[in-house]
Amino acid sequence: MTVVKDGDKIALHYTGTLADGSVFDSSEGREPLEFTVGSGQVIKGLDKSLPGMAVGDKKTITAIAEEAYGPVVENARQPVPRDQFPDDIPMEIGTQLQMQTPQGEIVMVTIAEVAEDSVVLDANHPLAGKDLTFAIELVSIS
Repeated sequence: MTVVKDGDKIALHYTGTLADGSVFDSSEGREPLEFTVGSGQVIKGLDKSLPGMAVGDKKTITAIAEEAYGPVVENARQPVPRDQFPDDIPMEIGTQLQMQTPQGEIVMVTIAEVAEDSVVLDANHPLAGKDLTFAIELVSIS
């Protein structure tokens, strides 16, 4: 029987849930997720749980925050003067925006707080600080 090892290209179906049971992502109704095991293409907590699985195997794993999207980093939250935003951008908590760093890198940020004269932008990944549970089924190994 062939089992997964680092370097194998695999396909799997998955459902990712948070501690409260809410689904944050799923391959249901889509093609399975394909990637190379051990290549860093998926979060570490998921990647390291795959070696030894065979096609058809199912399991549930939990990736702790440090092996998922990392802890919440407080200095990734920055206040920005409200007059720095174009008028057509909705100033609503949860709105996601693309920002460009001085080095030209594109960074996704989320509006975390809105005050009269400033807006706090959060560059943490939306799943930072959260443990993630995945129900997975291995579909193929190549």
